[in-house]
Amino acid sequence: MVTIGNYRRGWALRYLREAEAELVAARKTPSIAHSLVLEALRKAQAAIYYSLGDPAFIESIVYQSLSTPPQNADEPILKCLIEIEKTIQKFSQTPDLQLPESIAQASNVMQIASDIVELFAGEKP
Repeated sequence: MVTIGNYRRGWALRYLREAEAELVAARKTPSIAHSLVLEALRKAQAAIYYSLGDPAFIESIVYQSLSTPPQNADEPILKCLIEIEKTIQKFSQTPDLQLPESIAQASNVMQIASDIVELFAGEKP
């Protein structure tokens, strides 16, 4: 099993907790739910990045993979990261999504993030 250092583990777990809090707030405050769900998605993404390595480095790999033909098409984690980024981009460009659908998408991303963090952090978030 691969584990990460305490610094990155702490940040990954913190971002997951904050993402969950954003989703709870989105359910309670429909008037600003879109921005809260978007923030939850970004924090879940950050949690994944911290669990995998240097967040800036991981982010650059994802953006580079988005803009060029996929060279690592068989790499499942990269595919997952690309799909999460596409979800965030779509969500940020489409503010009129229905609240239940938005929260469901964010919950799916949260579950993926939680699974990845658990795998690399060695503890359940």
